[in-house]
Amino acid sequence: MDWGLTKGETALSVLDLVPITEGSTPAEAFRRSAELAQHAERLGYRRFWVAEHHSMPGIASSATAVVIAYLAQHTRTIRVGSGGVMLPNHAPLVVAEQFGTLASMFPDRIDLGLGRAPGTDAPTIRALGGDPDRHGHDFPERLAELLRYFHPPEDEVRRVHAVPGEGMDIPIWLLGSSDFSARLAAELGLPFAYASHFAPDYLMIALETYRANFRPSQWLKEPYAMVGAAVVAAPTDEEARFLATSSQLQQLSLIRGKPSRLKPPVERVQDLCSPYEWQVLQTRGRLAIVGGPDTVRNRLRAFIEATKADEVIITSQIYDHAARLRSFEIVADVMRA
Repeated sequence: MDWGLTKGETALSVLDLVPITEGSTPAEAFRRSAELAQHAERLGYRRFWVAEHHSMPGIASSATAVVIAYLAQHTRTIRVGSGGVMLPNHAPLVVAEQFGTLASMFPDRIDLGLGRAPGTDAPTIRALGGDPDRHGHDFPERLAELLRYFHPPEDEVRRVHAVPGEGMDIPIWLLGSSDFSARLAAELGLPFAYASHFAPDYLMIALETYRANFRPSQWLKEPYAMVGAAVVAAPTDEEARFLATSSQLQQLSLIRGKPSRLKPPVERVQDLCSPYEWQVLQTRGRLAIVGGPDTVRNRLRAFIEATKADEVIITSQIYDHAARLRSFEIVADVMRA
């Protein structure tokens, strides 16, 4: 099976949070994400992933497998998957069955990206049936169990089977924002994706750890690293900076512990926050690529050169849907030039 891991020129993909904008509904968010997926497919993006978050007013992708099915139904060729499913929130059997079902419906198009983080806060972890104090501690064991559902050892007698799922070669990625999943992905010979769009601090450490410790496996003969990038592209630098304030406002709401829907852009975010909050926003967003075509081209190419990424997955939290479509079009155009 083709996992879509061809090396060579750095591939571009999309990470969508299915944003619910202020004044809109989840139904509208799903329709807009389907339009974005179709747009990305036409533009030649390799894959379109959605992320699992819970109890977030501005993110509609909590039922991640259901959203993937919807997006795959509205596209034809682009790979669709999770960026990612938070494995500690789910029984491995359920994940195997869900993605076995998806891969049966949409052959050679489904990716299963797995994360160790909860994707939510402590009360929601409890509501999901987890323990906030121990959440993610058994991630390697859960991952091993999931892999056994897809590929049972020949000498093992199993009473529980993933149907569909068993025997299916579904691409599994490990996602991370530290070196923990980088090391585990290297040990197992799996592709690795780093979330530098919100956790820039350990980017280079995680990539170095992954590449230095990689062991060839039945799935992958050499390391394959994807890197997340927050990108806002517009016809001019000034317009891009204006559009990017929506993402900053959303981050500000998280800093304050009051997550919100994606708000319209403003002229000056710094006027709406304390000096400490502004510093946090600047630190978290220091790798964000915001600008007109020339700025985006130069900064994105420099980012790829620095990370040696095999693939860059782009997220763009832009309030105006037409501007979001245009941003991904600009990125595709400048990287082809």
